[in-house]
Amino acid sequence: QVQLVESGGGLVQAGDSLRLSCAASGRAWNNYRMAWFRQAPGKERAFVGSVHWRGGSPYYADSVKGRFTISTDNAKNTMYLQMSSLRPEDTAVYYCAASILSGTVSTREFAYWGQGTQVTVSS
Repeated sequence: QVQLVESGGGLVQAGDSLRLSCAASGRAWNNYRMAWFRQAPGKERAFVGSVHWRGGSPYYADSVKGRFTISTDNAKNTMYLQMSSLRPEDTAVYYCAASILSGTVSTREFAYWGQGTQVTVSS
């Protein structure tokens, strides 16, 4: 019911900023809770942060609090991940996802996923 497309990844230097976008489409897309996940080489896919289309304060993983900011533009069907003070350990494929549930950070509870966008942070 929901299609997601990420964009905005690239190669940056440590300390730089980057903004990722997730464009959503499909029926009832604005009824879902949205989230960002990331997967580094050799590691499990990890929760980054989430927000609902209808508003409210985003929820973040401890590893990105104070550095990453999630926002939405409902008129454009787009969720953003603004990343600041990037570190080499932030290097990963970043995915956006949608869930009909609230209050979850589990990958298994998100039914819809984008294809991912690569973020590489060099030293």
